[in-house]
Amino acid sequence: MKRRNSVMIVIAALCLALFCTYSTRNSEAIAQGKASAEKITVLNPLGTPPPIKLKTMAPRLDTLDGKTIYLVDDGFIGGDNLLYEIQDWFKANHPKTTTIFKRKGGGGFDAEDPALWAEMKEKADGIIIALGH
Repeated sequence: MKRRNSVMIVIAALCLALFCTYSTRNSEAIAQGKASAEKITVLNPLGTPPPIKLKTMAPRLDTLDGKTIYLVDDGFIGGDNLLYEIQDWFKANHPKTTTIFKRKGGGGFDAEDPALWAEMKEKADGIIIALGH
């Protein structure tokens, strides 16, 4: 903790020194009647994102009776608890609907899980994925 505080103090001191040095030099130039004509070019680090191709949503199921719904957890803390609650809701409100809880592999919400995708493509009528908050 002491080292972190020391590093923060050094960074703050360097920033303050740079700011004061710039303003002092600029003030001296203005006082001598020599306005600075120096130009600074600034680039946007974000760049230009590619255009987004919109996709239509999947059509709604006409009924949930007899359907298989996959509940997929991506590993975000608490996502499994939410999906278990959803599974209980389906049991109470749609007893003819089958729910299958699966945890997505791959190590994160953005990682692929080809085996799970193939299984759901073959067996699922609908999918609910918990992506965290």
